[in-house]
Amino acid sequence: MKSTTRVAVIGGGVVGCSVLYHLTKLGWSDVMLLERSELTSGSTWHAAGGFHTLNGDTNMAALQGYTIRLYKELEEITGMSCGLHHVGGVTLADNQDRFDMLLAERAKHRFMGLETEIVGPDEIKKIAPITNTDGILGALYDPLDGHLDPSGTTHAYAKAARLGGASIETHCMVQETNQRPDGSWDVVTDKGTIHAEHVVNAGGLWAREVGAMAGIYFPLHPMEHQYIVTDNIPEIEAIIDGGGEHPHVMDPAGESYLRQEGRGLCIGFYEQPCKPWAVDGTPWEFGHELLPDDFDKITGSVEFAYERFPVLARAGVKSVIHGPFTFAPDGNPLVGPVPGMRNYWSACGVMAGFSQGGGVGLMLAQWMIEGEPERDVFAMDVARFGDWISPGYTRPKVIENYQKRFSVSYPNEELPAARPNRTTPMYDIFSDLGAVWGQQYGLEVANYFAQGDEPGYETPSFRRSDAFAATGREVRAVRERVGINEVHNFGKYRVSGEGARAWLDRIMAGRIPQPGRLSLTPMLSPSGKLIGDFTVSCLNEREFRLTASYGAQAFHMRWFLQHQVDGVSIENISDTCNGFQIAGPLARDLLAACSRADVSSLRFLDVRPMVIGMTDCIVQRVSYTGDLGYEIYCDPMAQRQLWLTLWNAGQDHGITPFGMRAMMSLRLDRFFGSWMAEFSPDYTAAETGLDRFISFGKDVDFIGRPAAETEKQNGPARRLSAFEVEADDADVQGYEPIWLDGAVVGFCTSGGYSHYAEKSIAQGFLPSDRIAPGLEVEIEILGQMRKARVLDRPLFDPDGTRMRG
Repeated sequence: MKSTTRVAVIGGGVVGCSVLYHLTKLGWSDVMLLERSELTSGSTWHAAGGFHTLNGDTNMAALQGYTIRLYKELEEITGMSCGLHHVGGVTLADNQDRFDMLLAERAKHRFMGLETEIVGPDEIKKIAPITNTDGILGALYDPLDGHLDPSGTTHAYAKAARLGGASIETHCMVQETNQRPDGSWDVVTDKGTIHAEHVVNAGGLWAREVGAMAGIYFPLHPMEHQYIVTDNIPEIEAIIDGGGEHPHVMDPAGESYLRQEGRGLCIGFYEQPCKPWAVDGTPWEFGHELLPDDFDKITGSVEFAYERFPVLARAGVKSVIHGPFTFAPDGNPLVGPVPGMRNYWSACGVMAGFSQGGGVGLMLAQWMIEGEPERDVFAMDVARFGDWISPGYTRPKVIENYQKRFSVSYPNEELPAARPNRTTPMYDIFSDLGAVWGQQYGLEVANYFAQGDEPGYETPSFRRSDAFAATGREVRAVRERVGINEVHNFGKYRVSGEGARAWLDRIMAGRIPQPGRLSLTPMLSPSGKLIGDFTVSCLNEREFRLTASYGAQAFHMRWFLQHQVDGVSIENISDTCNGFQIAGPLARDLLAACSRADVSSLRFLDVRPMVIGMTDCIVQRVSYTGDLGYEIYCDPMAQRQLWLTLWNAGQDHGITPFGMRAMMSLRLDRFFGSWMAEFSPDYTAAETGLDRFISFGKDVDFIGRPAAETEKQNGPARRLSAFEVEADDADVQGYEPIWLDGAVVGFCTSGGYSHYAEKSIAQGFLPSDRIAPGLEVEIEILGQMRKARVLDRPLFDPDGTRMRG
């Protein structure tokens, strides 16, 4: 066994073998994999082996498409069979909400180049003849769906990796991972110690235990999962004898997936009475074992399946496969560099290993070798969870995700498990005012405030929800008087020290402001992609405050710390600095009524210490509403007192609390972008219009400058545009295709209803050479083509008179 290696991959399941192969594919041959037993021990060997492209996140769907196409390449490289069966598959919809979800997914697939289609009951019967289509409205058909041999595929990855120079050590148990001062690792095994530059945790069922060796908590939990293989079924034998193979059928209403297995069927369930497994840790001795059969928990699901697939009721059971799979709280993998650690990488929680394993391996290998993945992978980034998460939070969220695996996923849905978890001092006050809560990054955030007969629960929907009227009321209050909400869901950072300005000039692409001023700036990756849009406030030459997306805290702190230099202190103060935003035409009058300071002299983009009532605050003249507004920051211990000051004085000004639903409507009036919608690592500054904030004149080699300058010279191929949409009762949510001259030429990033202008608004990308004011296009919303036209002036305060005045 080698004693040194560039990368030590821990775990020999399909994901670990994929990571190993992709590292060699991208040029690193001095890599090795350590497996305590045999390859596939754990979840891989007993997986059903199905694969599909359907995923609510478009980048995840694209990576699943990559994974599926990779299998033939593996077979060609290795000469081994992956046991591929490209049989296609249908996902059934038995009600309008499920059908709306499939329509939305089909629309996304158009611009992704995936050849899915919507089919009706008669077509379903032709594609999947054993299906009882009573009550079925339609289905999504995907020709890429299929299944494979889990063991054969994993060994094909392993052989391809070996051909690329990798080594694999089986029956080699990792006992410790100890980091050296230079950031490299000593991986202690029962066969000796290996010195590795990088460690990849692909531990699967044991990822929690492997992480604990390095002092890391991974929010993962195994769940028991059961599927059944039947005896031979005459109807399936007839299909085989005719030269065919029955396709996959996913039946969300029955919480089941079904496929052909030999001359019978395999059907698995995501049942409601599910069970977590190994609550206090996965036993090291577990491997090629199965769990005892548990028919009681799937009785209801089996009875439903008999109605949907009547042939099952006449079939005998050949075998029952009951084993554990590991899930993260939202069901997506945990991939990437672990925040706060050097050279420690995660490839864990890949529940759908044969749909996602190839994409996970590719993205992680790119990240390690090239410094960043080629696309936005935040949906599976290990940094999407913060250090606030605990096993007590993870377990109920994993159970909830398992139970909702086949449920409709609504754009406005707020899942209830493990909530409320994290709250601010305003939680009870806002609840008494009718707050209807959502959550971001574990924090409770008010979506809107129900008054009178307005609903205290927002019903999930693909269409305008029952919170529509309440949202409109709050929007009008801001535009006509003054509104107030918290600034708790901003990520906030303190950067201080002698080298703070120089460091920010290097990290940020935009201009770093002078004392008492703030500026807006993008933060770029080396390839010029957006990895943040920030407000930078200069309190003095030694102290700056940054604000950005609250949900990207670990993501942004990881980047900051990776680039930290001597003489600069970087502190995440997101939860130790709170306060309020006030916005609207009476915002200045309200602030003046609460302070003896000269509020009238506070210019747009000024930042100033100020005493509000009894509270020491930092006040910034800026507002995401696009209106006259102020962000007021204080110590959370003083936040309730600050609230009383503003709220009591605001009674004479018609003050109204407003939530995130109103905020997202207000920002549309000014065509403001939103992080992970208009602004994400998939896009560049020039594509999104953020290049207007890049300071090309500053004499600093800021990160991403060469790429940004090249794009400035050549111009981007696509640009972000705003649209007025002739919508009915459903607005753009994101990723709807944009049609022009009968072809898909772009896609939407987000949208909604402007309650101020009483219009449906969308933002999205079009080819740069086609954009023109008034250009007429069509946007596909829930299967319907809706006319839309390009807008070139904001709906509210187009010249910025009120915002800046």
